[in-house]
This record gives sequence, C-alpha cells and structure tokens, in this order.
Amino acid sequence: MSILAIVISLILLMYFAYRGVSVLLLAPIMASVAVLLSGEASHLLPIYTQIFMKELGGYLVKFFPLFILGALFGKLMADSGSATTIADWVMHKVGRRYVILTTVLACGILTYGGVSLFVVAFAVYPISAVLFRHTNTPKRYIPAAIALGSFTFTMTALPGTPSIQNAIPIPYLGTNSFAAPGLGIIAGLIMLCGGVWWLQSRASKAMAAGEGYGDHPDEKLESIAEDTPPLYQALLPIVLVIGLNALFTYWLLPSLDLSYLQEERFGKVSPNSVIGLWAVLLALMVAIVVLIVMQWQRWKNLTATINAGCLGSLLPVFNTASEVGYGAIIASLAGFAIIKDAVLNFFPQNPLISATFSINILAALTGSSSGGLSIAFRTLGAEYLQIMQAAGINPELFHRAAVIAAGGLDTLPHCGAVITLLSICGLTHKQSYPQILMMTSVFPILALITILILGSLFGSF
Repeated sequence: MSILAIVISLILLMYFAYRGVSVLLLAPIMASVAVLLSGEASHLLPIYTQIFMKELGGYLVKFFPLFILGALFGKLMADSGSATTIADWVMHKVGRRYVILTTVLACGILTYGGVSLFVVAFAVYPISAVLFRHTNTPKRYIPAAIALGSFTFTMTALPGTPSIQNAIPIPYLGTNSFAAPGLGIIAGLIMLCGGVWWLQSRASKAMAAGEGYGDHPDEKLESIAEDTPPLYQALLPIVLVIGLNALFTYWLLPSLDLSYLQEERFGKVSPNSVIGLWAVLLALMVAIVVLIVMQWQRWKNLTATINAGCLGSLLPVFNTASEVGYGAIIASLAGFAIIKDAVLNFFPQNPLISATFSINILAALTGSSSGGLSIAFRTLGAEYLQIMQAAGINPELFHRAAVIAAGGLDTLPHCGAVITLLSICGLTHKQSYPQILMMTSVFPILALITILILGSLFGSF
C-alpha cells in the first residue's frame, strides 16, 4: 500500500502543478497524502516538523546564497541593459537569416554567464519576436529556441556554469563546477548542434509549406531599451563570473590553509566539499560589485533593482526546498525502500546508468531539474558515492552525468519553467511544446547516453 500511496501522491503533485497550484502548498499537502495513505496518520505532524521542515531548512542552508546572488546578478544585468546589449549584438553578428541560431546563442551567452533563465527569456524574447516577424519565421519556434539556449547545454553540460544544478552535487561528491570538462563540452555540442539543426530544418519546412510568423493580434512586446551599455561593459561581468570561478576553484582557494574546517563549529567538513560552492559565490559577488560600480551612472533606482533581485530569489529557492522536503518524506516511507532498490538495480551491471536513470525519473516527477537532483542527492547521496567508489567510477564523471540526467525529463508539460516561458511568449502547449520537448529532453538524453558510453570507455576527461 505504501508504494501505491507514493504513486498516487506523485500523480496528484504533477496534476495540480500542471494546473498552476504553487508547489509551496502542494509539496506538504501531497506528502501528507502519501503519509495518510501509507497508514501513518498518527505520525503526520512529527513527520512534517521533523522531516519536511528539517530537510527544507538544510537545503536553504546549503544553497540560499547561490540563489540570492544569482537572482541579484541577473536582475542587475537586465536593469542595466547589459542583457539586451549582448542579445542584440549576437542577433546582428550572426545575422537575421539565422534567427533561430542567434536566439539560441544570445540565450546561451547570458545563461552561461550566470543570468537567470527567466531573466534571459524576458530579455531575449522581444528581440527574437521582432526578427522572427521580419523574416516571417513561425513564431511557434521561439520558445523552443529560447529553451535550447537557456535550459540545456549551459545549464547542465558546459564546465564552470554557475547554475544551481551544477552546484548541487558538489557538497556530496567533493567535486567542483568544472567536473569532467571534456565530457561536458561534448554533451553541450550535441545539444547545441543537434537542437539548432532540428529547429532550423523544422522551421524551413514549415516556411516552405507556406507557414509564416502567424497572426498574433494580442502580442504585447516590451520596448527594447535604447540606453544600453557598450558591449565590453555588458560582457565584462559575465567574463568575471566564468574566469574568477576557475581562478578560485583551481588556484586561490586550494592554496589556502583550510584545515580549520575540521573543527566542531564548522561541522568537520572536508575542504573539497565546500571549495567548489565557495568559488561560484565569490565569483558572483565580485561580478555584482563590478557591475554596480561600472554602471553607476546608468541606474535609475539601484535600491529597487537590488530589492527586486533579492526578492526574486525567494520563490525559486523555496519551491525547490519544498520539493526537497517532499522527497525526504517520501524517502521515509516503507514503500520507498522497495522503489529505491528497484531503481538502483535497474541496470546492476553499471551503477552509473542506474543512478542517472533514477535522477531522470525524479526530475520528471517533480517537473524540476534542480528539484529532482536535490531529492536524489538528499536521499541517496551517500549511497551513490559508496556505489561509485566501489565500482571505481570517477566522482567527476558521476557529477557531470547526474547533472545532465537531471536536465532530461524535467521539462514535461507540468514544468514551471515551461509554463512560464510559454506565458512570456504568448503561446500555448499545443503550439510550441513538441519542439520544446525535442530541445530539452530528446537531445539532452542523447547527450547523456553519449557521455555514459564515453565515460565507460575512457573514464572522466
């Protein structure tokens, strides 16, 4: 009965999330449903206060700084006009003929530099819509192009990306954000090249059949800011995030004496478990300060921008933390042990395949790559590491494979990011979702399969 309770709870979670109900409310309610159906009604309150809230708080302790700094950096990039400058420059350099490629590259540069995918969608969409309309390219391909540039190779594959997904495995595996760089680049190229080829071929075929931009009478495009900074000022903060992340990860932080972390008050942690996360945080902090000072004359209301950026981090971080709390309750039920054994033994000959499969499933169920990845590592992190070490699998290989796996089936129709993107573009699931699914699920899974094969043959590189 406990297994059925878990399944019912997950189905209801997906259904109501698809209907737009906030996961802040859904997570504890659906977890309670699972507990009640499992016959543990008498333990409902203790399970909520001692498991759900404890795990929610633990996630905030680890990752809230990254969420708030990332959201603040993205808001500063948007309000300073830097995001618009970069997007517009890419559009003009690549050319109006290749509007799909220009949209993907503009989004990719911004997200790889640490700008929130939601900020990128808002910044790039108006420019993309103008170019798509000018070239009579069907508008229904815009969401897929933005998703390809924002939700795929820069989120999970490219080494050094400051995404939350790339940071989650660090404390558990002792790796850093540059884990398995060679495999990450290969996976990123598969997603980028395969996605652009697919979208361009589909769009060309549609245009040859007579389909154009389409009639969108209610289209409301925000005006593109005219007072934008020069390109070098717009790019410098992004270069700093990437460059300083590498500098802190490989040189500055490892050169320090961090033996004091073994003291009781610091939790007796290993330096390797925190250096990777510290590096990203320090890089973002420096980039934020430089961005504020460099654009000092351009801020209309710096206080409002900072406040909006900080507040913008709250909903994403609490949504994800609530999903982690939900996962912790599910993991405490008797039926989860049976499910866990079945998932971990899905492909016993190769624990790496088994682990990435389980992460993919969790991301699909929660409709969130960060949520699925967090639940996986919070509930199975220690077991994953033991299994990988016993099998002689490099932690860096597992880090990269796990992150890419989380970006496989996370964008099913109930995914909040997909719903938000379609809302920004003024389109529906029926119009654009099939192409979004190709970009954010099919090609990432192909990339995952490729690096699993390469990793098994050549190890991590």
